[in-house]
Amino acid sequence: MHRTPIALTTALAAVATAALVLTGCAGQTAPGADTGTAASGDGGFPVTIEHAYGETTIGAQPERIATVAWANHEVPLALGVVPVGMSKATWGDDDGDGVLPWVEDQLDELGAETPVLFDETDGIDFEAVADTEPDVILAAYSGLTQEEYDTLSKIAPVVAYPDVAWGTSYEDMIRLNSAAIGLATEGDQLIQDLHAEVATALAEHPELAESKVLFSYIDPTDLSQVGFYTSLDTRPGFLTGLGLPEPAVVADESAGTDLFYVTVSSEEADRFDDVDVFVTYGEADGAIIAQLQADPLLSQIPAVANGNIAILENSTPLAASANPSPLSIGWGIDEYFALLAGALT
Repeated sequence: MHRTPIALTTALAAVATAALVLTGCAGQTAPGADTGTAASGDGGFPVTIEHAYGETTIGAQPERIATVAWANHEVPLALGVVPVGMSKATWGDDDGDGVLPWVEDQLDELGAETPVLFDETDGIDFEAVADTEPDVILAAYSGLTQEEYDTLSKIAPVVAYPDVAWGTSYEDMIRLNSAAIGLATEGDQLIQDLHAEVATALAEHPELAESKVLFSYIDPTDLSQVGFYTSLDTRPGFLTGLGLPEPAVVADESAGTDLFYVTVSSEEADRFDDVDVFVTYGEADGAIIAQLQADPLLSQIPAVANGNIAILENSTPLAASANPSPLSIGWGIDEYFALLAGALT
């Protein structure tokens, strides 16, 4: 998944691709809310997209669509359009082919071959992107720098993130990317369909409705601090957008910052007293739970003492799907909510 977003260190590999894919930073709004994301046009061209680096005008319907960064390719794919090139999955890929399972499923459904895969391990491969000769480059969910945006813009019109790097909700990713390819109406319908799917899945676990979930990354080699994602990140943003309450420590640390990930000293363990469920990346054996419960400071946290900890196994598709995207929601939302609900007991 992806989170790079969002480039965490190697020790934070569990989040690096998914958030940094994952990882940026704008929280998700409640289903159906109008975020004011700017994209003019209703499927006709030219279309003008406003984003963090200004405006991009696309003069005609793109025939060759390239995407960079985490999950942007899922928008055209979900709408039945196969891009000529897309980012290679380097985290959460269960079979090592560079394509996440929900993307593989959609390509199979469309009867399409895998597009050119851009390896972004060391940054955007501008030459590879240029070789696909795109008419537009979609990056509504990304952490593009000004320099990267300028370089890509020499290849084709670029749709950058709207506000905060790695903080675009999946709804706004759909709105911006679908408008850029002339499928704004279809994009709106996709959002409605996903909202309905998520609502149905959440209704199966009513105990989650009032639960305060902390989406964290706890380094088992260093329990002197607790790292967690702020409300600017799409992972907790997805949950609060569904109406789940926010832990006080998340609200406090999110205020006045543009960071999507912060750390708090374990000596301040009492700040986590209202957390109902800790979500963290870890190994399948669940050893991290025993480590936390044995720690003299972290064991004072009620959720830790009670074992209310949901573990997303490192580098698995489910862990990647916790950063919601147009195709991953249908693939894993039931299992994800079941994992969170299971941690409550």
